[in-house]
Amino acid sequence: MDLEAVCDLALHIILSKLGAEDSARAACVSTKLRASASDESLWSLFCARDLHLSQPLDPLGNLAPSFKESYQLWRVSFKMYPWSLVKRVKRCWDKLRNWLTINFPEAVSTLTKGASEADIQGLEKILKVKLPLPTRILYRFHNGQAFEEKHFQNSLVGCPLGLIGGYAFYNHLVTVYLMPLRQVVLETMKIRRKLGFTGRSEYVVVADSCTYSRKLFFLNCTSGQLYVGTRNLPTDGQMLPCVPDVLISSIHDFNVDQQQDGMLLWLEEHGRRLENGIIKLRQEENFRIISQFPEESPLCSTAITNGVKVRASAVFVPESADLENTSEKYTFSYSIRMSLLPEGCVINGMPFSSCQLIWRHWIIRSNDVVVDDVGGEAVIGQYPLLRPGEEEFVYESFSSLPSSSGSIEGSFTFVPGSLRVPKGGPFEVAVARFPLQLPNYIF
Repeated sequence: MDLEAVCDLALHIILSKLGAEDSARAACVSTKLRASASDESLWSLFCARDLHLSQPLDPLGNLAPSFKESYQLWRVSFKMYPWSLVKRVKRCWDKLRNWLTINFPEAVSTLTKGASEADIQGLEKILKVKLPLPTRILYRFHNGQAFEEKHFQNSLVGCPLGLIGGYAFYNHLVTVYLMPLRQVVLETMKIRRKLGFTGRSEYVVVADSCTYSRKLFFLNCTSGQLYVGTRNLPTDGQMLPCVPDVLISSIHDFNVDQQQDGMLLWLEEHGRRLENGIIKLRQEENFRIISQFPEESPLCSTAITNGVKVRASAVFVPESADLENTSEKYTFSYSIRMSLLPEGCVINGMPFSSCQLIWRHWIIRSNDVVVDDVGGEAVIGQYPLLRPGEEEFVYESFSSLPSSSGSIEGSFTFVPGSLRVPKGGPFEVAVARFPLQLPNYIF
């Protein structure tokens, strides 16, 4: 069939299936194909499909004259990188930004504009490293987070707007943020001097806690693995890998399709957990943080007894881990959330409008061996009084194990009514077993 006889709609469908690169090549074949390959609706499709753009924006967020020109600007701006990897990194950042915009808008403004190639090359020259390709592109989209005075709660709390989030228990508060390149340089040089990272010149600091409890993350620029420091980091440089080693590949190879380093895998997994509701925002007194305590099964257990609902989950605390300690190697913080169902506390068919906790009992296992069986009054010094319709009572504590896997289960003892005016005898409320385990991804 003569090409001139093919209708415009058929050509549009063919070119849309070929993709942007092959459509640009096809435009060189004939005048008719050039006209079809220049159609704005075609490039609108390519921008939506490859870059998730609903407007013709350039990489800096400025409006371009057309979708075709927008696509070309993106290709030119990232011409030094594999295009498939650029698209993947953009999807990662889009997912994180979309979630923040909807759920945590106060944190969106802390994401800075992307770094330039000159910025990245400057860091590499000063620190004498070569950043993995995925990390370079991640920084091209957003040069970490930057905080202003208004973002800080007070001198005790610090800033709760870390992109990765964290946890709080007792006087330990962590919320992890991504460092901008300038700070990466300063902190890496400082730590190299202070910790004497002899033989570790390939490590750079990429993330820290922006609250009073420090939690340092290091990127190995040679292997691509992301590490987090343990309690022994200051004394012997002890660190733990944050993503599975087997997933890291081709971090400096431009000629393969599946480049992925620890930073990209880590941020992609974080975005997946946020999007799927595995982790959520948590109110901490007068501020909010992204809480790393899991909210969904199987990492979060739920039990309902006599109308009292108890949810429980734990998170690994690497900065408190001590791999040289035979009895307390791994530290876990656990979060307990308890509430009363709308029908109230029901005992033997009789409803009560409130109930109050008086006792706790825990069975703690390392692997499958019971290492602690403890009980005591109250929880963190409090006797929570539960009523229907009120917010969950939430508290956190911690436990250390000799192994990387274990569990906690137990019960709370309540009285119907209140301790001051009890309306019946005490009853037990189950806390279903929840895991304590060293995760594949450490945040």
